[in-house]
Amino acid sequence: MEKLSEYRRKRRFDVTPEPQGGERGRGKGARTLMYAIQKHMASRLHYDLRLEWDGVLLSWAVPRGPSPDPEVKRLAMRTEDHPLEYADFEGIIPAGEYGAGTVMLWDRGSWMPEGADVSSSLRKGEIKFTLQGEKLRGSWVLVQIRGFGEGSRKSTWLLIKHRDEYASTKDITLEEPRSVRTHRLLAEIARDDGGDVRRASQGDPPAGRRPANNAKRRPSERKNAAKRKDRGRSE
Repeated sequence: MEKLSEYRRKRRFDVTPEPQGGERGRGKGARTLMYAIQKHMASRLHYDLRLEWDGVLLSWAVPRGPSPDPEVKRLAMRTEDHPLEYADFEGIIPAGEYGAGTVMLWDRGSWMPEGADVSSSLRKGEIKFTLQGEKLRGSWVLVQIRGFGEGSRKSTWLLIKHRDEYASTKDITLEEPRSVRTHRLLAEIARDDGGDVRRASQGDPPAGRRPANNAKRRPSERKNAAKRKDRGRSE
């Protein structure tokens, strides 16, 4: 796919576990559009916002993460389109590869654009939309401030929460630090998947701000975590 050419050019798929893409087609008849945010501890911590459109995931890197506070404007840098399969990705990008580091699936769900023509909204530099995620919900807007044009992959935007029932002044990145897929912290993902635990832990909140380790885990997940711990002791 031409839309994924930049994404594929930057990656060696015989080395990185990231999906090459193109295997998952949803068609225009799909009822909902996928939304995801990945918390990514690479050269520095950032959050990757991904919105499904026209067969790919439109992507923005948000250095400080999203804020549900309408008074807070978050910088968002447009990056290359990603394959739809990336919406499920969590794991380790090996050292030496593009984006090397630990990736957490921080939030996921669906999104709905306020305008029917998202491609036109991209060109105009303003996308208004509603999120229905596990952590983020309600009305948001992405506003382009530099690098106008749909083809500008390194353009600069602002991510802003609209005032609605889901607006809040809490720092959701500190209060909701765990994966929505496995309920792990970054350091736990690195430990389990063979990454740099010390580096990954720098992207986790201080211990005093974390939910209890098993607080949000399902019984099966708590059992698996206990098994991993027992294996570590026996080794």
